[in-house]
Amino acid sequence: MTRRIAMWSGPRNISTAMMRSWENRSDTGVVDEPFYAFYLSQTQSPHPCFEDVLQSQSDNYEQVVNELTKDACNSKIQYQKHMTHHMLSGLDLSWTKELQHCFLIRDPAQVVNSYTNSRGVCSAQDIGIQRQFELYQDITRLSGQDIPIIDSNDVLRSPEKVLKLLCEKVDVAFMSTMLKWPKGSRTSDGVWAKHWYENVDNSEGFASFSAKDLQLNDEQLSVVHHVQPFYDQLYKKRIGA
Repeated sequence: MTRRIAMWSGPRNISTAMMRSWENRSDTGVVDEPFYAFYLSQTQSPHPCFEDVLQSQSDNYEQVVNELTKDACNSKIQYQKHMTHHMLSGLDLSWTKELQHCFLIRDPAQVVNSYTNSRGVCSAQDIGIQRQFELYQDITRLSGQDIPIIDSNDVLRSPEKVLKLLCEKVDVAFMSTMLKWPKGSRTSDGVWAKHWYENVDNSEGFASFSAKDLQLNDEQLSVVHHVQPFYDQLYKKRIGA
């Protein structure tokens, strides 16, 4: 029986590097942001590759849920990379009881800086940190799981340590292949990879942690201040500190 592991992250948060890490296991297949088309169809948000995304995935919520929970898999483990902002408020989350969950968080100032550099503008809704906190509460209540939270900076500082802890928490054996992977794109990548994945495609492992002195403007700081309390609550619960 396939183990289905859902990793809940926001954008600009080493989420694709984490997907590479899991895909480099010999026993794991991955699913890349399966609710992206649903999110775009509902919000009409002008994301890069808008039409390509809608053509590449189902935008039917129930159909995607069925694919993630019922469809046959060719691997012992299925790793699902999810974006929290794709999960709009009011959706039926009862299906999450059937998966094992993890959360990947990142300091809001770093997220806002990276997102703005990529897209030019950034709202609190764009980066999904408040929604991440809400989903953590909802999925914990629905699943009854003690859901592990990892912070991207901890991963970059000590990838082997944090990944070993994460694997222990989700009851799978750690594999050293999770630390290094070949350069290049993957057939499992979403069609949006050409816009977002350049750095990951050129990588062969997790980048080394590097502290940066970020210079944020007032608009960016307003977003950070709005989402910081939600990040702080999740940060307190993280493993691998």
